[in-house]
Amino acid sequence: MARLRALSFRPAPMTRPAFLIALLSLGTVPISAAAELAPFTPERMWQLQRIGAPDVSPDGRFAVAAVSRFDMAENKAYSNIWQWDTATGAARQLTSRNVSDGSPLVSPDGRRMAFVSQREGDTAPQLYLLPLDGGEPQRLTSVATGVAQPKWFPDGTRIAFLSRVWADLDNSAKQAERLKERTDAKMQAQVWDGSPVRAWDTWVDDRELHVFAVGVAGGEPEALTQGSGLQLPRNAVPLEAPLYDIAPDGRELAFTADSDPKPNNTNLDVHVLALGTRTPRNLTADNPATDAVPSYSPDGRWLGFVRQTVKGFYGDTRRLMLADRRGGDALRAITADWDRSADGLVWAPDSKRLYGAIDDAGTTRVYEIPLAGKPRAVTGATSFGPLAISTGRKPVLVGLRQSFLDPATLVRIDPRNGAAAKLSTVNDELLAGTALGTYESVTYTGANGAPIQMWVNYPAGFDRSKKHPVFLLIHGGPHNGITDSVTYRWNAQVFGSWGYVTAWPNFHGSSGFGQAFADSINPQQDELPYADVIAAADWLGAQPWADKERMVAGGGSYGGYLTAIVLGRPHPFKALVAHAAVYNWFTQSAADYAFEPRRFGDFWQQPEVFQKGSPHFGAANFATPTLVIHGQKDFRVPFNHGIELYQTLVNKGVPTRLVYFPDENHWVLKPQNSLFWYAEVRRWLDAWIAPKAGGKAADGNVR
Repeated sequence: MARLRALSFRPAPMTRPAFLIALLSLGTVPISAAAELAPFTPERMWQLQRIGAPDVSPDGRFAVAAVSRFDMAENKAYSNIWQWDTATGAARQLTSRNVSDGSPLVSPDGRRMAFVSQREGDTAPQLYLLPLDGGEPQRLTSVATGVAQPKWFPDGTRIAFLSRVWADLDNSAKQAERLKERTDAKMQAQVWDGSPVRAWDTWVDDRELHVFAVGVAGGEPEALTQGSGLQLPRNAVPLEAPLYDIAPDGRELAFTADSDPKPNNTNLDVHVLALGTRTPRNLTADNPATDAVPSYSPDGRWLGFVRQTVKGFYGDTRRLMLADRRGGDALRAITADWDRSADGLVWAPDSKRLYGAIDDAGTTRVYEIPLAGKPRAVTGATSFGPLAISTGRKPVLVGLRQSFLDPATLVRIDPRNGAAAKLSTVNDELLAGTALGTYESVTYTGANGAPIQMWVNYPAGFDRSKKHPVFLLIHGGPHNGITDSVTYRWNAQVFGSWGYVTAWPNFHGSSGFGQAFADSINPQQDELPYADVIAAADWLGAQPWADKERMVAGGGSYGGYLTAIVLGRPHPFKALVAHAAVYNWFTQSAADYAFEPRRFGDFWQQPEVFQKGSPHFGAANFATPTLVIHGQKDFRVPFNHGIELYQTLVNKGVPTRLVYFPDENHWVLKPQNSLFWYAEVRRWLDAWIAPKAGGKAADGNVR
């Protein structure tokens, strides 16, 4: 095998938006120049186009990805597939209809592209095939239950995909007939004998998730896992994490499935199935915790997957494991001693290393993970991922790069030194006319004297000689660290356009700082993060540019929970925002994930933990004006929490306001709803943190 050699890059000229972003990030743009640019309002944020996960041609000459744009009048997104030359960045739009095209995959011979779309006449997403030398997309499937996660067979003759089907029906026509019967039925009751019942915003019905394959000429799909006695994870909604892979010789399938038949327990294992048979083999039966994300090495020797060893702890470190297919599937741990999770992995063509997008101390960095040796950071500043790599002798690595100031941008990455050559420019013009702030990473002393990393974002034209209001953002999870990247919910640049300095601490429990740090808050999830939030407020209040009399805080999901904890305890904040907040730990048993026994016991086993950590027991101390936001379709934190918190505040006479979204789930995703969300948050904050004399609040009133 040829050794992986570093790719050379020719420095690209800095475009106007890149130049402005560079100056702004250094804090060198004059206030007058920043004032001439348009503020980064929520409306402007929704004008940004969003690039999806890329794929790269086998020879590395070009990359493809879906680019989404938003029509505010229609309140929906459209996405089309684009192609970029990886040497020059020259772009070509491959699809152009007002539809949602996604999941593009270049064929093994580089001549065609498969993708998923729902076009005219499609009642569900279908698989399409586009010749890259010209022509129109051709639909390959007519699957009433829809398709997801396409994957080419190595010989290019077939394409695999996932679909949720009724296991007792053996063809597409019968599936379509039952689906219509269910949809048209006057009686809509459903019955469950097991779990899960719900996942995020979806009711989990009696269908099963299976792998199918269809030839490039179309026709009736072939069931690959249906009838095997296993099904892919029932709660994999949405279908994001890779759930299966195909061996390089096309003869074997690896997939993730629950091997525990009990209705209140899940044990995800990696299974392999010789294609054409119905008897899968469990490779990971020895581990009661999660084994997932199977991926074959290009030479076919290894089957990689990630393993967690602490059952019931989703934040447990994910370790890269290899099964030796030439050695009786003997397992080998590659990152057993690495205190980071192996995520976003792609194999190098030589099968001697993988590259991953690794959550690492507040930044998602590209790491090289050799099969022999220690992981090595390839990139440093800004975040990267997801990744794709070509299969040729000179591999081309591409991925999305982003920061707090720069939305996801397609780049070519030098695997030797992390140098990134910019390929996509879809947002350059908009950013060139936008006033962006600056940001930095700081470290302060938190609970138990531990160092806590925190991102601080400053408004455009920030003047350190003046006092500024501060919005402390409390992230969700809790085992999800805040990384240097754009978020379209709780966007720091939007809050900066209102004049706020925002701070986002990676408190105890956050990912990216090692196993001990992530697990330190269990089972008492209120104590250390609360102390870290108060310590963050103290640090901010001590800064000469911070107006400690105008500090507010808020967060969503676990961030909403911690906000509700803060509400009942001593704090310096003048107003709070609690979105999708767990208010009552005892009734959180209605959450979508609550069908399994808890790692440290349930409320009847450890009532003292639940009582101490449940925000509703702090209601006697509620006195801070609090905006409550919740979506009806939120099954992760059911709506009862929002209404209970709101009613408690009303009954206590605490100023409050309830914002209810009947058509949103755990997040606010629809463009018009998002604009309303931001408007309500601004209205609330301005109502309780009066601008300086003569200034106007969001409602137009002089404070």
